[in-house]
Amino acid sequence: MGRSSRACSVLGSALLLLLLSLGSAAAQKGSTWKTLSGKAPAIIAKGGFSGLFPDSSDSAYMFVASVSSPDTALWCDVRLTKDGAGICLPSISMDNCTTIADVFPQGKKTYNVNGVSTTGWFSVDYKSTDLQKVFLKQPVLSRTPAYDGTLPLVPVEVVLGQYKAPSVWLNVQQDGFYNQFNLSMRSYIASTSKKFIIDYISSPEVKFLTSISARVAKNTKLVFRFLDESSIEPSTNQTYGSMLKNLTFVKTFASGILVPKSYVWPVSSDNYLLPYTSVVDDAHKAGLEIYASDFANDFTISYNYSYDPLAEYLSFVDNGAFSVDGVLTDFPITPSEAIGCFSNLNNSKIDHAKPLVISHNGASGDYPDCTDQAYEKAVTDGADVIDCPVQVTKDGVPICMSSIDLMDVTNVATSQFASQATTISDLKAGAGVFSFNLTWDDITKNLKPMISNPMSTYRLLRNPRNKNAGSFMRLSDFLAFAKGKDLSGVMISVEHAAFMAEKLGFGVVDAVIKALDDSGYSKQTAQKVMIQSTNSSVLVKFKQETKYNLVYMIEEDVRDAAPSSLADIKKFADAVSVTTTSVLPTSHHYLINQTSNLVQSLKSAGLPVYVYVLMNEFVSQPNDFFADATSQINTYVQLAKVDGVITDFPGTAHRYKLSTCVGKNSPDFMQPVQPGGLLSTIAPAAQPPVAAPMPLLTESDVAEPPLPPVSNTTTASSPSHAALRMKFDVSTLIILLVLCASLLI
Repeated sequence: MGRSSRACSVLGSALLLLLLSLGSAAAQKGSTWKTLSGKAPAIIAKGGFSGLFPDSSDSAYMFVASVSSPDTALWCDVRLTKDGAGICLPSISMDNCTTIADVFPQGKKTYNVNGVSTTGWFSVDYKSTDLQKVFLKQPVLSRTPAYDGTLPLVPVEVVLGQYKAPSVWLNVQQDGFYNQFNLSMRSYIASTSKKFIIDYISSPEVKFLTSISARVAKNTKLVFRFLDESSIEPSTNQTYGSMLKNLTFVKTFASGILVPKSYVWPVSSDNYLLPYTSVVDDAHKAGLEIYASDFANDFTISYNYSYDPLAEYLSFVDNGAFSVDGVLTDFPITPSEAIGCFSNLNNSKIDHAKPLVISHNGASGDYPDCTDQAYEKAVTDGADVIDCPVQVTKDGVPICMSSIDLMDVTNVATSQFASQATTISDLKAGAGVFSFNLTWDDITKNLKPMISNPMSTYRLLRNPRNKNAGSFMRLSDFLAFAKGKDLSGVMISVEHAAFMAEKLGFGVVDAVIKALDDSGYSKQTAQKVMIQSTNSSVLVKFKQETKYNLVYMIEEDVRDAAPSSLADIKKFADAVSVTTTSVLPTSHHYLINQTSNLVQSLKSAGLPVYVYVLMNEFVSQPNDFFADATSQINTYVQLAKVDGVITDFPGTAHRYKLSTCVGKNSPDFMQPVQPGGLLSTIAPAAQPPVAAPMPLLTESDVAEPPLPPVSNTTTASSPSHAALRMKFDVSTLIILLVLCASLLI
């Protein structure tokens, strides 16, 4: 298979559009690493950047240099063809990772592979020239199929000689299988090592490693790969779990071991971390390097990591107790960030100030929205501002609740109040049990919070052990809690003010002002008070009566703001919050090369811009961010120049502010991604549909009539219940009639 047959044309210039080529190394901290050598842990790109491109494809290998640390090694799973050629493929059965079943539909065979009957298409049945008609595809079905059938197979020699990688790691499995076909993996590796420098050779088979130890260069590291603990190593007939107890034996034929990451940090049956094992220390005591595998940003990781893959890497390389010597990953950009930019930050005094980190319902990625535990976690995680969306109870108590419908955020659907569900078209299309249906005592004594799961469609749940944790908070409780904390401010969100005034007889603006006065916020300057609303009428009223910082939230996705709308916003707002897609437009999970001038226009008008809502779950992010929340934050801050982020996971955003790689000398894996760059690597036939242009924000979108007067004068503590003119259920009406009758008597 000649190099000229490779389908590189789609990728060529596109890589330059996506990210610059790496020109400088990350700021490594060699003397502080707890690796065997004292050097920074190695990064091994499994099949190249296989989290995006098909594993072991030309594009996957070439892309590594553009988005990873410059010392990243390339990994190749070696397979042999019928004529003894070596190719890189992630699986011995080719039908899962190539189009071979379409090219050779009659080629399915069943063979004994290390004692296991295996059915599929196998490289040993085809000459290398036959396989020139076969193309690669993405073996992980949840990943993009955009590159399937466009990239040919890659010979081992190309990986070793043409990509100019700093090091190459060859992985050899099923040596005995090839012997059945008069093919010798040992001879192939020995011959190849005479032509090329092979930096690492790994295998889960003792016999293979011992047989090649004298036939490869002395500086080639031989690594024994551990499979599942209960699996049998074929040459010793021992389980890998039992072999882990005899690392002195492993040291006789290998210089290192490669283990699944669960060997180091096991997880419970419900996916929470268990105490780390002694395997790293055991390996180091035996004089063995230890590498951990199975890292992928788009696989479910322990809930302890809050869907943040960078946090997972740090737990393996920078936990204060040990460090693995390297990681095998589908997404080499993220360990590059972890090792090069976010390690050894425990005593760091770095704080880049931007972005302003604003919580979204507290740390709602870890605890139920707006509970005491969500706010405590947000403060602990380093949020600059914590937020309270205000709702009102039946007895007129302003509370922090992310939705006016208790069905969204509590277990009211399974409580005695479920029968009070009613439809109020002014608030939502379906039925709900609304906060003003119940008193504060009804809520606190009978209901439990319920964690939000915005990505449940993808079966990604948040912190199940704490799905009902925490206590509800009144606005007064929230203000008292925040006042004693190391915060730059609080944000209070006010919605449905007109409805509350007209239908409930409740003046929410007045109630918020009173709560702030009662808590002393109107007389102190240590913490800034921010009032956020999608309604200009709400902010106008606050501007008339207070001097708080007012934030206008634009709900719609817009590409820009007309000058007249900017002039109008300036009359009542001090800052603006906008959607992520208004800042960086997307189409089918890709950033598109459609310029949004919104941030620039707002900032030119003197309005700071906050972007919402950032989430760590990889399915919430465009593919361009490589399932990496840090990459997403970096792009919004460095490219789009937003001033703040509103996020469910303030810990991830706060850690970004501590990075040692933000600034003029940032390595290229910490450069922002370029909108449209990833799309340009996809063949025209596989491109998603062109997105329609987003609308322009106009003055008519912003202007609103003043808030209506409150239907009955109320206070936060004693509303007029006669003013609650809503759609009551039948039982409520009966109760009111009985009460009226008793008063007449």
